[in-house]
Amino acid sequence: MRTVVVTGAANGIGKGVATAFAKQGERVIVCDVDEKQGVEFVSQLNEQGFEAHFYYLEVSNEEQVQTVFADLENRFTSIHVLINNAGVSEWHDPLTMPIETFDRILSTNLRSVFLCSREAAKRMKQGGAIISMASTRAQMSEPCSEAYAASKGGIVAITHALAASLSPLNITVNCLSPGWIHTGDKSELRDEDHAQHLSNRVGNVEDIARMCVFLANPENNFINGENITIDGGMTKKMIYEE
Repeated sequence: MRTVVVTGAANGIGKGVATAFAKQGERVIVCDVDEKQGVEFVSQLNEQGFEAHFYYLEVSNEEQVQTVFADLENRFTSIHVLINNAGVSEWHDPLTMPIETFDRILSTNLRSVFLCSREAAKRMKQGGAIISMASTRAQMSEPCSEAYAASKGGIVAITHALAASLSPLNITVNCLSPGWIHTGDKSELRDEDHAQHLSNRVGNVEDIARMCVFLANPENNFINGENITIDGGMTKKMIYEE
């Protein structure tokens, strides 16, 4: 049984990713600041016969990250997979956004990837896989997304840098750039929401989870340092107003 750490796993994409790994028979470590939802989720997994543990973790806090990963090493000896999923999505007018807000978004989304990857890599004693959540916003933008886009672009860059640095340890490092991934009720979506995608549907959490499981498989370690876009073709679609 491998130990899989998923940050931001109490809700949304992270929850789906953690569920997918649990169903693969892995030991899942759910890290989040949403303690209520996280504990409830872990209880549900355990009731279904899976092994899951919850840790409260502010991913941009170096001391907390070090403490959590040290405890995981003491309990389970080694970490095999890290999913850097935790992050915030906020849009602010760049002309009025306080610099503290800009710094907070980068700290939560990007600094966290470095901190968690560093501490996990120290404990991947027989190699492993690190997978981080970037975004199609690293390649294309909408107004008022400066901090978010910068943080996601940084994740793409740090991914190939870490892949180079951690290669001697047999650790692969990749990131995913999801497009529109709907985490709510499917009935909320309109026909035109689906139709605008080349895949003729909006993405779902399982789309991301399946790729995480795939990349975490040691047999797929020839994929390394990559940013994989999962967006139903939207970033490849030529769009002009008629």
